[in-house]
Amino acid sequence: MANRQRIQTPENGPDARAAALTSYPQVALRLGLNPHELMRRFGLDPATLMNREQRIPFSSLCRLLEATAAESSTPSVGIQMAEARTAFDFGVIGLLLAHKRTLREVLLAMVHYRHLLNDALGLYIETVGTQVIVREDNLCEIGVWPRQTMELAVGVLSRTCAAVLGPNWRPVSVHFSHSAPPDLRVHGRIFGCPLVFDSEFNGFICLASDLDQPNPMADPELVRYAEGLAESASAAGRQTVVAEVRNAIYLLLPVEQAAIEHVARHLYVSVRSLQRHLEEEGTTFSNLVDEVRQELAVRYMSNERYPIGRVAALLGYTQQASFTQWFSRRFGMAPRTWRANRQR
Repeated sequence: MANRQRIQTPENGPDARAAALTSYPQVALRLGLNPHELMRRFGLDPATLMNREQRIPFSSLCRLLEATAAESSTPSVGIQMAEARTAFDFGVIGLLLAHKRTLREVLLAMVHYRHLLNDALGLYIETVGTQVIVREDNLCEIGVWPRQTMELAVGVLSRTCAAVLGPNWRPVSVHFSHSAPPDLRVHGRIFGCPLVFDSEFNGFICLASDLDQPNPMADPELVRYAEGLAESASAAGRQTVVAEVRNAIYLLLPVEQAAIEHVARHLYVSVRSLQRHLEEEGTTFSNLVDEVRQELAVRYMSNERYPIGRVAALLGYTQQASFTQWFSRRFGMAPRTWRANRQR
């Protein structure tokens, strides 16, 4: 895979706000570990806990939480951190979210200002009949599946929804793509709804009507004030067009919507404008789709729980034969052979 190209945010790849670690010390201490010692092991300065707006490498965050779970034999580290977090703990974005008119507006604002929260996690909202799927996706390769970080992200997102709707927040189900831990008591306490593990996505399903319930804390004046501050911060922090397009493809490919028209709509630009920007940066939309498809192919094929037919569908192929032809050209062997070689 030496020829694989990855367009990331500057220097150290995707990052996140140090606020992601807000509740880490108390959880680590509760589990009998030294939080500062563990943070230093993964290149994280404990002093960043005093500046929650500082950016930290996403890969370091993931590895820290996985090591904490392993060394404490506690697979619920991410969920415990989410439970200990304060609602709307997102800096200036938190002020904006807390006072939006509806949960739908809150989620759309999180999509719009994602680059100010976490460059490596994407949020996608899909309406299916009377229900809505809210999906969070890891958009980068870090060498280890960030189980704890995904549970932290989904837990914080669910708590944000609960803070907006109060007792009216009743998700249909919460989903995780990894397997279930032996003890689900903490998960049951924070989500209070059916849990689905080994799912095809990370996130939750709720009723479409929930998204349009009024937020009792709504305040348009505060929202306008916060939006001004957020846009100022965005001016210096936005990703390149290429990075934004790749992230959108990551989110839309598994739901068969990674056509350029859908991506352009997702990014609020016209197709022609999007093509022009990509040409200026020396690439094309089809090249980016192929790059992302290759990265996702490795991720999904490495997971034996995914049948090859399902991997084909997740990569946007309606026919498994077409996927096999593409995979063989790209990797030099058929999918079954590649998976067999990896198992050996």
